[in-house]
Amino acid sequence: MHISKVTLVNYRNFAKSNFYFKKGINTIIGENGSGKTNLFRAIRLLLDDSIYSSAYKLDEGDFNRSLQSWKGHWIIISIEFEEISKDEAIQALFAHGTAVLEEGEEDSKATYNLYFRPKADIRLRLAELAEGDASGLQTLLDSIDIRENYETVFFGKSTVDFSDPEVYKNLVGDFDNVKFPSIFDSSLYGVRVPNQLSVAKEISFTFIQALRDVVSDFHNNRTNPLLALLKSKSGDIEESEFEPISKMVKDLNNGIETLKDVEIIRDDIKSTIRDAVGETYSPSKLSIKSNLSEEADKLLQSLKLFVGEPEEDYEGGIHELSLGGANLIFLTLKLLEYRYRKTKGTFANFLIIEEPEAHIHTHIQKTLFDKLDYSDTQIIYSTHSTYISEVSDVSSINILAKKRNFAEVYQPSTGLSTKKITQIQRYLDAVRSNLLFAKGVILVEGDAEEILIPLLVKKVLGLSLDELGISLINIGSTGFTNVAQLFHDSRIRRKCSIITDLDKAFIDTTILDGDGDKLKQFKTKAKNSQVSGANRKVILDEFVDENDWISVFYAENTFEVDFVTAGNSPEVDNLVNIIYSQAAKRTQASADLASEDIALYGKRILTMANNEGKGWFAIMLGGYITDQTIIPDYILDAIIFAKQSFSRSLIATVVEYRIKANSESIPVADFAETRKELRDYVDGKIEIDRMMVLIAAIIPDDQIMDFLDYM
Repeated sequence: MHISKVTLVNYRNFAKSNFYFKKGINTIIGENGSGKTNLFRAIRLLLDDSIYSSAYKLDEGDFNRSLQSWKGHWIIISIEFEEISKDEAIQALFAHGTAVLEEGEEDSKATYNLYFRPKADIRLRLAELAEGDASGLQTLLDSIDIRENYETVFFGKSTVDFSDPEVYKNLVGDFDNVKFPSIFDSSLYGVRVPNQLSVAKEISFTFIQALRDVVSDFHNNRTNPLLALLKSKSGDIEESEFEPISKMVKDLNNGIETLKDVEIIRDDIKSTIRDAVGETYSPSKLSIKSNLSEEADKLLQSLKLFVGEPEEDYEGGIHELSLGGANLIFLTLKLLEYRYRKTKGTFANFLIIEEPEAHIHTHIQKTLFDKLDYSDTQIIYSTHSTYISEVSDVSSINILAKKRNFAEVYQPSTGLSTKKITQIQRYLDAVRSNLLFAKGVILVEGDAEEILIPLLVKKVLGLSLDELGISLINIGSTGFTNVAQLFHDSRIRRKCSIITDLDKAFIDTTILDGDGDKLKQFKTKAKNSQVSGANRKVILDEFVDENDWISVFYAENTFEVDFVTAGNSPEVDNLVNIIYSQAAKRTQASADLASEDIALYGKRILTMANNEGKGWFAIMLGGYITDQTIIPDYILDAIIFAKQSFSRSLIATVVEYRIKANSESIPVADFAETRKELRDYVDGKIEIDRMMVLIAAIIPDDQIMDFLDYM
């Protein structure tokens, strides 16, 4: 039996979301605040029998903030199971309340739901409202108190998708049109599950919380995993085996109590009390006793764990370990606790692990979670680690995307064939799997783009790609479709820009009789590259057609050539004296770069880049990128597409950066006035067209105008 689906409606930052899971190991990926912890909390409310009963008393803060008002609405948490056990006890359990039966078949699928809803009297009063009676609805809603008028109930055997807005209206009601149901259809929404038939009591469920302060957890009797293990084993000790130890403890207690110094202290306490308050008010008896427990469970709990770091002889307490070492020990003990628990004959085993990578070395992360596989257990873990996501099966990943007041959930393998999933899996190493975490993605074909585009953005716009939430991924080839297919309306709904070269020839490729061998070779290569570039454009344009999440941005020639074409020949000219040792060649190279003839500067920069190696040439060139370097239009287009939207404050940050970059040529008065206008823009008092007029008046030729045009 395993969880196949979790649906969350109106719960915390989930408005209407579906998570899909497979047998074995599943991964939840998401940025901070995207809802990973909330998902695990929801699952625990249904499956964790160790959670406090007060946790079921939800409140206003548990409702999704996208609701105008929580009053009258429901929170729905629904878990769907597949491959239900044929065990007689479990069949009886699900037959009573949670099984979804196919005619003539045993239970193979089941649902278990939590409804946090208005109590029956409120639901009845809602149903009695006349359709469209908005004032009556508001009066009723105003009277609702969450503590007095809401209840938490458990249902099963539902057959609907609760994330469907129409299903929600039919079950809960249509608040806009004031139309509320008077009948609860149990064939659709399920039947109530009695408390004595709780699924949580019949399964093995272990939750390992995020590893934030495990040293404190070891000092807390409630959270110490070693104590949990010792308690679980204390009941298994044979009485005859423990009896000699118990006698030794009794003798030890007696020995401590009869120590001469202990008896002296006891007598001194007695006499001091008697001297202070007199015989009448003094205690009748007073002893100092050793309180070492003679019971197995309590005695075992006095044990402490001592550990030595790898390749060290010293063995110390948990507090002496490194953070990573302590976290690894804590995680190991929790896994062992889970193994003990699952031996108790439950019909399903679930292990939930929250962000386990904290302070753990990357090699350990990969090794640990590559090996974390129990054949009879479903494992669900959340992570920020690209190293863990690298060894995760892409078909078992759910990705969380943070939006305003809610989160979206993506399944990156939806609709892809096994072959395509395998291609993606092979490709997503620790660096490239970063694209699963990004708000936007740019795919490039080579080292030069990977090195220089981030630097261009930082130097020219004053913001890093990381600040923009964009991951730039070097494909290392022109095979973009293998990765870009992840970005789709049914998979990852994030913008993906593809940057590639058309490789259009900038010289006449006709081979003439007088051409030398090197020139013939250059022309042939240029012609072949042009053909390849044109074919690549046909393939990519067809690939992205009707997919709003992907767009392709082409360099007319190559990245290096288009960089100079944009007006950046001075930056490249800085490398002439470094690359060329002979004065004549330096003079010719500088002349070629300064020329307006693309045949001259194009061939020159490609010669320089190829001789040095394009990656190394890009590193050298990066040292001369300044705030006055020009970002080629196609790259700026790609950045803006991947970012998708810029807030007013972000636009204002870029504008102010560009003004500062040109501050030497701007009068102080103009700079002060523009800053005031920027504040007005951020506050929504003026629009961007008004700001563009102001900016154009002080830095009309700056590339910020191109940036603002896109906005």
